[in-house]
Amino acid sequence: MRGPYRRVWLWLMRIRMRVPMPRVRRREPDLVERQQLLRVRGRSIAWLPPLVVLCAVPLLDWATGGDFRVISWLVLVPGIAAAVCQVWTTGVFAGLAMFLYVLGDDSGAREYRTGLPDFILVALGGLLSVLACTVRLRGQERMLHMRAIIDTTSRILLRRLPPDVGGLDHAEVYLAADSQARVGGDFYDIQPSPHGTRVVIGDVQGKGIAAVEAASVLLGTFREAAYHEPGAEVVAERLETRMVRHVRYCAHIGRADAERFATAVLLDFPQLRSERTDWGPDLTGLDAVTVGVINFGHEPPLLVSPDGVRPLPLPDGLPLGLGELEPQPHRPSTVRLAADETLLLVTDGVTEARDGGGVFFPLREYVAGALAADPRATEPDTLVRLVHEGVLAHTGGHLDDDTTIFAVRRAGRAH
Repeated sequence: MRGPYRRVWLWLMRIRMRVPMPRVRRREPDLVERQQLLRVRGRSIAWLPPLVVLCAVPLLDWATGGDFRVISWLVLVPGIAAAVCQVWTTGVFAGLAMFLYVLGDDSGAREYRTGLPDFILVALGGLLSVLACTVRLRGQERMLHMRAIIDTTSRILLRRLPPDVGGLDHAEVYLAADSQARVGGDFYDIQPSPHGTRVVIGDVQGKGIAAVEAASVLLGTFREAAYHEPGAEVVAERLETRMVRHVRYCAHIGRADAERFATAVLLDFPQLRSERTDWGPDLTGLDAVTVGVINFGHEPPLLVSPDGVRPLPLPDGLPLGLGELEPQPHRPSTVRLAADETLLLVTDGVTEARDGGGVFFPLREYVAGALAADPRATEPDTLVRLVHEGVLAHTGGHLDDDTTIFAVRRAGRAH
Protein backbone atom coordinates (compact mmCIF):
# COMPACT_ATOMS: atom_id res chain seq x y z
CA MET A 1 0.00 0.00 0.00
CA ARG A 2 1.72 3.17 -1.21
CA GLY A 3 1.11 6.80 -1.85
CA PRO A 4 -2.06 8.60 -0.68
CA TYR A 5 -3.86 5.30 -0.01
CA ARG A 6 -1.36 4.44 2.72
CA ARG A 7 -1.81 7.85 4.36
CA VAL A 8 -5.58 7.48 4.30
CA TRP A 9 -5.32 3.99 5.77
CA LEU A 10 -3.02 5.18 8.59
CA TRP A 11 -5.36 8.09 9.31
CA LEU A 12 -8.36 5.76 9.58
CA MET A 13 -6.42 3.40 11.83
CA ARG A 14 -5.49 6.25 14.18
CA ILE A 15 -9.14 7.27 14.42
CA ARG A 16 -10.15 3.69 15.10
CA MET A 17 -7.54 3.39 17.88
CA ARG A 18 -8.77 6.58 19.54
CA VAL A 19 -12.48 5.79 19.37
CA PRO A 20 -13.52 2.81 21.51
CA MET A 21 -15.52 0.25 19.58
CA PRO A 22 -18.93 -0.57 21.06
CA ARG A 23 -19.31 -3.96 22.59
CA VAL A 24 -21.72 -6.21 20.76
CA ARG A 25 -24.24 -7.92 22.98
CA ARG A 26 -26.64 -10.66 22.09
CA ARG A 27 -30.18 -9.38 22.12
CA GLU A 28 -32.09 -12.61 22.52
CA PRO A 29 -31.71 -12.88 26.32
CA ASP A 30 -32.53 -9.20 26.73
CA LEU A 31 -35.71 -9.53 24.68
CA VAL A 32 -36.88 -12.46 26.78
CA GLU A 33 -35.88 -10.76 30.01
CA ARG A 34 -38.01 -7.70 29.22
CA GLN A 35 -41.07 -9.92 29.07
CA GLN A 36 -40.66 -11.14 32.64
CA LEU A 37 -43.20 -9.27 34.73
CA LEU A 38 -42.25 -10.77 38.11
CA ARG A 39 -39.51 -8.39 39.18
CA VAL A 40 -38.40 -6.79 42.43
CA ARG A 41 -35.87 -3.96 42.26
CA GLY A 42 -34.96 -4.92 38.73
CA ARG A 43 -34.32 -8.59 39.51
CA SER A 44 -36.48 -11.43 38.30
CA ILE A 45 -38.39 -13.50 40.85
CA ALA A 46 -40.17 -15.62 38.26
CA TRP A 47 -38.74 -18.71 39.95
CA LEU A 48 -40.67 -18.00 43.16
CA PRO A 49 -44.20 -19.28 42.19
CA PRO A 50 -43.02 -22.73 41.02
CA LEU A 51 -40.73 -22.98 44.05
CA VAL A 52 -43.65 -22.31 46.39
CA VAL A 53 -45.71 -25.06 44.72
CA LEU A 54 -42.71 -27.39 44.77
CA CYS A 55 -42.46 -27.02 48.55
CA ALA A 56 -46.20 -26.91 49.25
CA VAL A 57 -47.18 -30.17 47.48
CA PRO A 58 -44.94 -32.53 49.56
CA LEU A 59 -46.00 -30.77 52.77
CA LEU A 60 -49.66 -31.10 51.83
CA ASP A 61 -49.15 -34.76 50.93
CA TRP A 62 -47.50 -35.42 54.28
CA ALA A 63 -50.28 -33.58 56.14
CA THR A 64 -53.12 -35.44 54.44
CA GLY A 65 -51.64 -38.87 55.09
CA GLY A 66 -52.30 -41.98 53.05
CA ASP A 67 -56.00 -41.48 52.54
CA PHE A 68 -55.51 -38.54 50.15
CA ARG A 69 -52.24 -38.60 48.19
CA VAL A 70 -51.40 -35.38 46.32
CA ILE A 71 -47.73 -36.04 45.59
CA SER A 72 -48.56 -36.40 41.88
CA TRP A 73 -49.60 -32.74 41.92
CA LEU A 74 -45.90 -32.01 41.47
CA VAL A 75 -46.68 -32.12 37.75
CA LEU A 76 -47.98 -28.56 38.23
CA VAL A 77 -44.49 -27.28 39.11
CA PRO A 78 -42.86 -27.43 35.64
CA GLY A 79 -46.13 -26.24 34.11
CA ILE A 80 -46.05 -23.07 36.21
CA ALA A 81 -42.35 -22.59 35.49
CA ALA A 82 -42.99 -22.92 31.75
CA ALA A 83 -45.41 -19.97 31.93
CA VAL A 84 -43.06 -17.51 33.68
CA CYS A 85 -39.47 -18.82 33.58
CA GLN A 86 -36.81 -19.54 31.00
CA VAL A 87 -36.10 -22.95 29.51
CA TRP A 88 -33.24 -23.99 31.76
CA THR A 89 -35.17 -22.93 34.88
CA THR A 90 -38.16 -24.98 33.72
CA GLY A 91 -35.88 -27.99 33.19
CA VAL A 92 -34.47 -27.65 36.71
CA PHE A 93 -37.94 -27.55 38.21
CA ALA A 94 -38.98 -30.57 36.11
CA GLY A 95 -36.04 -32.55 37.51
CA LEU A 96 -36.75 -31.43 41.08
CA ALA A 97 -40.41 -32.41 40.69
CA MET A 98 -39.46 -35.95 39.62
CA PHE A 99 -36.91 -36.25 42.44
CA LEU A 100 -39.37 -35.11 45.11
CA TYR A 101 -42.04 -37.38 43.69
CA VAL A 102 -39.80 -40.45 44.04
CA LEU A 103 -38.70 -39.35 47.51
CA GLY A 104 -42.24 -38.60 48.72
CA ASP A 105 -43.83 -41.69 47.19
CA ASP A 106 -41.24 -44.06 48.66
CA SER A 107 -41.59 -42.50 52.12
CA GLY A 108 -45.23 -43.55 52.45
CA ALA A 109 -46.69 -46.93 53.25
CA ARG A 110 -46.57 -49.49 50.44
CA GLU A 111 -50.34 -49.73 50.11
CA TYR A 112 -50.62 -45.96 49.57
CA ARG A 113 -47.90 -45.57 46.96
CA THR A 114 -49.00 -44.31 43.55
CA GLY A 115 -46.05 -45.92 41.84
CA LEU A 116 -44.87 -45.87 38.24
CA PRO A 117 -47.99 -44.51 36.48
CA ASP A 118 -47.90 -41.19 38.36
CA PHE A 119 -44.13 -40.97 37.97
CA ILE A 120 -44.60 -41.24 34.21
CA LEU A 121 -47.23 -38.50 34.50
CA VAL A 122 -44.80 -36.19 36.35
CA ALA A 123 -41.93 -36.97 33.95
CA LEU A 124 -44.08 -36.47 30.86
CA GLY A 125 -45.49 -33.25 32.30
CA GLY A 126 -41.96 -31.94 32.86
CA LEU A 127 -40.90 -32.78 29.31
CA LEU A 128 -43.96 -31.12 27.79
CA SER A 129 -43.45 -28.08 30.01
CA VAL A 130 -39.90 -27.63 28.73
CA LEU A 131 -41.13 -27.85 25.15
CA ALA A 132 -43.97 -25.41 25.88
CA CYS A 133 -41.52 -22.97 27.46
CA THR A 134 -39.32 -23.14 24.37
CA VAL A 135 -42.27 -22.39 22.10
CA ARG A 136 -43.38 -19.52 24.36
CA LEU A 137 -39.97 -17.84 24.37
CA ARG A 138 -39.61 -18.17 20.61
CA GLY A 139 -43.01 -16.56 20.19
CA GLN A 140 -41.98 -13.73 22.49
CA GLU A 141 -38.77 -13.17 20.56
CA ARG A 142 -40.73 -13.08 17.32
CA MET A 143 -43.22 -10.65 18.81
CA LEU A 144 -40.48 -8.36 20.13
CA HIS A 145 -38.74 -8.49 16.77
CA MET A 146 -41.94 -7.40 15.06
CA ARG A 147 -42.38 -4.69 17.69
CA ALA A 148 -38.88 -3.41 16.93
CA ILE A 149 -39.75 -3.28 13.22
CA ILE A 150 -42.95 -1.38 14.00
CA ASP A 151 -41.07 1.07 16.21
CA THR A 152 -38.50 1.65 13.48
CA THR A 153 -41.27 2.24 10.94
CA SER A 154 -42.91 4.70 13.31
CA ARG A 155 -39.65 6.61 13.81
CA ILE A 156 -39.07 6.79 10.07
CA LEU A 157 -42.62 7.88 9.28
CA LEU A 158 -43.05 10.29 12.20
CA ARG A 159 -39.48 11.31 12.79
CA ARG A 160 -38.47 13.07 15.94
CA LEU A 161 -38.54 16.82 15.47
CA PRO A 162 -35.75 18.82 17.10
CA PRO A 163 -36.75 21.71 19.38
CA ASP A 164 -36.97 25.16 17.81
CA VAL A 165 -36.78 23.72 14.30
CA GLY A 166 -37.24 26.26 11.56
CA GLY A 167 -37.66 29.09 14.06
CA LEU A 168 -40.77 27.48 15.53
CA ASP A 169 -41.70 26.23 18.97
CA HIS A 170 -43.74 23.05 18.67
CA ALA A 171 -45.12 20.10 20.58
CA GLU A 172 -46.93 17.03 19.33
CA VAL A 173 -48.56 13.84 20.56
CA TYR A 174 -49.49 10.89 18.38
CA LEU A 175 -51.70 8.06 19.63
CA ALA A 176 -52.48 5.10 17.37
CA ALA A 177 -55.92 3.58 17.73
CA ASP A 178 -54.23 0.16 17.49
CA SER A 179 -51.96 0.13 20.52
CA GLN A 180 -50.08 -2.86 19.10
CA ALA A 181 -49.44 -1.27 15.72
CA ARG A 182 -48.23 2.07 17.18
CA VAL A 183 -48.51 3.69 13.76
CA GLY A 184 -51.46 4.62 11.58
CA GLY A 185 -52.64 7.01 8.91
CA ASP A 186 -51.97 10.30 10.72
CA PHE A 187 -48.87 12.23 9.69
CA TYR A 188 -47.14 15.52 10.50
CA ASP A 189 -43.78 17.16 9.86
CA ILE A 190 -41.88 20.45 9.88
CA GLN A 191 -39.54 21.19 6.98
CA PRO A 192 -37.20 24.22 7.04
CA SER A 193 -36.15 25.50 3.64
CA PRO A 194 -34.46 28.47 1.96
CA HIS A 195 -37.98 29.79 1.22
CA GLY A 196 -39.36 29.54 4.75
CA THR A 197 -40.58 26.83 7.09
CA ARG A 198 -43.41 24.55 6.01
CA VAL A 199 -45.61 22.54 8.39
CA VAL A 200 -48.03 19.79 7.45
CA ILE A 201 -50.49 17.69 9.40
CA GLY A 202 -52.88 15.22 7.85
CA ASP A 203 -55.01 12.14 8.16
CA VAL A 204 -55.25 9.38 5.56
CA GLN A 205 -58.70 7.88 5.15
CA GLY A 206 -58.93 4.37 6.52
CA LYS A 207 -56.66 2.32 8.74
CA GLY A 208 -54.09 -0.41 8.50
CA ILE A 209 -50.94 -0.87 6.45
CA ALA A 210 -52.51 0.72 3.37
CA ALA A 211 -53.10 3.98 5.29
CA VAL A 212 -49.53 3.90 6.60
CA GLU A 213 -48.26 3.45 3.04
CA ALA A 214 -50.25 6.44 1.81
CA ALA A 215 -49.02 8.58 4.72
CA SER A 216 -45.43 7.62 3.96
CA VAL A 217 -45.63 8.64 0.29
CA LEU A 218 -47.21 11.99 1.23
CA LEU A 219 -44.56 12.69 3.84
CA GLY A 220 -41.77 11.83 1.43
CA THR A 221 -43.20 14.20 -1.16
CA PHE A 222 -43.70 16.95 1.41
CA ARG A 223 -40.12 16.74 2.70
CA GLU A 224 -38.72 17.16 -0.80
CA ALA A 225 -41.19 19.67 -2.21
CA ALA A 226 -41.31 21.85 0.90
CA TYR A 227 -37.56 22.32 0.74
CA HIS A 228 -37.12 22.92 -2.98
CA GLU A 229 -40.31 24.68 -4.10
CA PRO A 230 -40.48 28.45 -3.53
CA GLY A 231 -44.27 28.68 -3.27
CA ALA A 232 -46.66 26.90 -0.93
CA GLU A 233 -49.16 26.48 -3.78
CA VAL A 234 -46.59 24.43 -5.68
CA VAL A 235 -46.01 22.26 -2.62
CA ALA A 236 -49.77 21.74 -2.41
CA GLU A 237 -49.92 20.77 -6.07
CA ARG A 238 -47.09 18.28 -5.59
CA LEU A 239 -48.95 16.67 -2.69
CA GLU A 240 -52.15 16.44 -4.73
CA THR A 241 -50.33 14.91 -7.69
CA ARG A 242 -48.55 12.38 -5.49
CA MET A 243 -51.78 11.25 -3.87
CA VAL A 244 -53.47 10.87 -7.25
CA ARG A 245 -50.54 8.82 -8.53
CA HIS A 246 -50.66 6.60 -5.45
CA VAL A 247 -54.39 6.00 -5.85
CA ARG A 248 -53.96 5.15 -9.55
CA TYR A 249 -51.17 2.75 -8.70
CA CYS A 250 -53.38 0.98 -6.15
CA ALA A 251 -56.16 0.73 -8.74
CA HIS A 252 -53.75 -0.58 -11.37
CA ILE A 253 -52.59 -3.49 -9.22
CA GLY A 254 -56.18 -4.27 -8.20
CA ARG A 255 -56.06 -3.27 -4.54
CA ALA A 256 -59.28 -2.60 -2.68
CA ASP A 257 -58.10 0.77 -1.35
CA ALA A 258 -58.09 2.47 -4.77
CA GLU A 259 -60.52 5.18 -3.53
CA ARG A 260 -58.30 6.41 -0.70
CA PHE A 261 -57.83 10.12 0.06
CA ALA A 262 -56.25 12.27 2.76
CA THR A 263 -57.17 15.47 4.55
CA ALA A 264 -54.36 17.85 5.47
CA VAL A 265 -53.40 21.38 6.46
CA LEU A 266 -50.29 23.04 5.05
CA LEU A 267 -48.71 26.01 6.84
CA ASP A 268 -46.14 28.29 5.22
CA PHE A 269 -44.06 30.46 7.56
CA PRO A 270 -42.02 33.13 5.74
CA GLN A 271 -38.22 33.27 5.50
CA LEU A 272 -37.13 36.45 7.26
CA ARG A 273 -33.45 35.78 7.94
CA SER A 274 -31.02 37.51 5.61
CA GLU A 275 -28.58 34.61 5.78
CA ARG A 276 -30.54 31.65 4.43
CA THR A 277 -29.76 28.37 6.11
CA ASP A 278 -31.42 24.99 6.44
CA TRP A 279 -32.41 25.77 10.01
CA GLY A 280 -35.19 28.08 8.93
CA PRO A 281 -36.17 31.68 9.58
CA ASP A 282 -35.28 33.87 12.51
CA LEU A 283 -38.67 35.20 13.60
CA THR A 284 -37.60 36.77 16.88
CA GLY A 285 -38.23 40.41 17.61
CA LEU A 286 -41.29 40.80 15.38
CA ASP A 287 -44.79 41.62 16.57
CA ALA A 288 -46.53 39.45 13.98
CA VAL A 289 -45.83 37.49 10.84
CA THR A 290 -48.06 36.45 7.95
CA VAL A 291 -48.54 32.70 7.66
CA GLY A 292 -49.97 31.04 4.57
CA VAL A 293 -52.50 28.26 5.18
CA ILE A 294 -53.88 25.76 2.66
CA ASN A 295 -56.64 23.46 3.84
CA PHE A 296 -57.32 20.13 2.13
CA GLY A 297 -60.68 19.32 3.72
CA HIS A 298 -59.14 19.09 7.18
CA GLU A 299 -60.35 20.41 10.52
CA PRO A 300 -59.41 24.14 10.59
CA PRO A 301 -56.64 25.03 13.04
CA LEU A 302 -57.52 26.80 16.28
CA LEU A 303 -55.79 30.08 17.05
CA VAL A 304 -55.03 30.04 20.78
CA SER A 305 -54.09 33.38 22.31
CA PRO A 306 -54.35 34.99 25.75
CA ASP A 307 -57.55 36.65 24.51
CA GLY A 308 -59.31 33.36 23.74
CA VAL A 309 -59.71 30.60 21.19
CA ARG A 310 -61.06 30.94 17.67
CA PRO A 311 -61.00 28.75 14.56
CA LEU A 312 -59.33 30.15 11.48
CA PRO A 313 -61.83 31.13 8.75
CA LEU A 314 -60.40 29.02 5.95
CA PRO A 315 -62.09 27.99 2.71
CA ASP A 316 -62.93 24.32 2.52
CA GLY A 317 -60.73 22.60 -0.03
CA LEU A 318 -61.03 19.10 -1.37
CA PRO A 319 -58.99 16.36 0.29
CA LEU A 320 -55.78 15.19 -1.34
CA GLY A 321 -56.56 12.69 -4.07
CA LEU A 322 -59.95 14.20 -4.94
CA GLY A 323 -58.76 17.37 -6.66
CA GLU A 324 -59.75 16.03 -10.07
CA LEU A 325 -63.41 16.25 -9.07
CA GLU A 326 -63.22 20.04 -9.06
CA PRO A 327 -59.87 21.29 -10.40
CA GLN A 328 -58.88 24.61 -8.89
CA PRO A 329 -55.61 26.30 -7.91
CA HIS A 330 -54.42 25.94 -4.34
CA ARG A 331 -54.15 29.53 -3.15
CA PRO A 332 -53.02 29.93 0.45
CA SER A 333 -55.05 32.01 2.88
CA THR A 334 -53.07 34.42 5.03
CA VAL A 335 -53.17 34.62 8.81
CA ARG A 336 -51.45 37.16 11.04
CA LEU A 337 -49.75 35.28 13.87
CA ALA A 338 -48.58 37.27 16.89
CA ALA A 339 -45.70 36.26 19.13
CA ASP A 340 -47.99 35.02 21.91
CA GLU A 341 -50.40 33.11 19.64
CA THR A 342 -50.29 29.37 19.01
CA LEU A 343 -51.84 27.31 16.24
CA LEU A 344 -53.44 24.10 17.46
CA LEU A 345 -53.94 21.43 14.80
CA VAL A 346 -55.62 18.10 15.45
CA THR A 347 -56.94 15.14 13.48
CA ASP A 348 -60.45 13.76 13.67
CA GLY A 349 -59.35 11.39 16.40
CA VAL A 350 -59.73 14.42 18.70
CA THR A 351 -62.77 16.17 17.25
CA GLU A 352 -64.72 12.91 16.80
CA ALA A 353 -63.74 11.36 20.13
CA ARG A 354 -66.86 10.31 22.05
CA ASP A 355 -67.61 9.43 25.63
CA GLY A 356 -69.80 6.59 26.82
CA GLY A 357 -72.95 8.57 25.96
CA GLY A 358 -71.86 9.32 22.40
CA VAL A 359 -71.03 13.01 23.08
CA PHE A 360 -68.20 14.44 20.99
CA PHE A 361 -65.19 15.96 22.70
CA PRO A 362 -65.72 19.76 22.93
CA LEU A 363 -62.25 20.79 21.86
CA ARG A 364 -62.78 24.54 21.55
CA GLU A 365 -64.68 24.86 24.84
CA TYR A 366 -62.16 22.66 26.63
CA VAL A 367 -59.20 24.73 25.44
CA ALA A 368 -61.00 27.97 26.32
CA GLY A 369 -61.66 26.68 29.84
CA ALA A 370 -58.06 25.58 30.27
CA LEU A 371 -56.85 28.95 29.00
CA ALA A 372 -59.08 30.81 31.46
CA ALA A 373 -57.71 28.69 34.31
CA ASP A 374 -54.08 29.04 33.26
CA PRO A 375 -52.89 31.72 30.80
CA ARG A 376 -49.72 29.70 30.21
CA ALA A 377 -51.83 27.17 28.31
CA THR A 378 -50.85 28.97 25.08
CA GLU A 379 -47.40 27.36 25.26
CA PRO A 380 -47.23 24.40 22.85
CA ASP A 381 -46.06 21.86 25.46
CA THR A 382 -48.75 22.81 27.94
CA LEU A 383 -51.45 23.05 25.29
CA VAL A 384 -50.73 19.62 23.83
CA ARG A 385 -50.57 18.04 27.26
CA LEU A 386 -53.91 19.51 28.29
CA VAL A 387 -55.68 18.39 25.12
CA HIS A 388 -54.11 14.95 25.40
CA GLU A 389 -55.31 14.52 28.96
CA GLY A 390 -58.74 15.90 28.07
CA VAL A 391 -59.27 13.48 25.18
CA LEU A 392 -58.23 10.46 27.23
CA ALA A 393 -60.43 11.53 30.14
CA HIS A 394 -63.39 12.13 27.80
CA THR A 395 -63.11 8.72 26.12
CA GLY A 396 -62.04 6.76 29.17
CA GLY A 397 -58.76 5.92 27.47
CA HIS A 398 -60.41 4.11 24.54
CA LEU A 399 -59.58 5.66 21.16
CA ASP A 400 -61.50 4.58 18.07
CA ASP A 401 -59.25 6.42 15.61
CA ASP A 402 -55.66 7.58 15.29
CA THR A 403 -55.17 10.80 17.20
CA THR A 404 -52.65 13.57 16.56
CA ILE A 405 -52.35 16.78 18.57
CA PHE A 406 -49.94 19.34 17.16
CA ALA A 407 -49.22 22.86 18.44
CA VAL A 408 -46.84 25.34 16.81
CA ARG A 409 -45.93 28.98 17.20
CA ARG A 410 -43.05 31.33 16.49
CA ALA A 411 -39.95 30.95 18.60
CA GLY A 412 -39.08 34.13 20.44
CA ARG A 413 -36.57 35.39 22.95
CA ALA A 414 -39.14 35.09 25.73
CA HIS A 415 -39.53 31.35 25.10
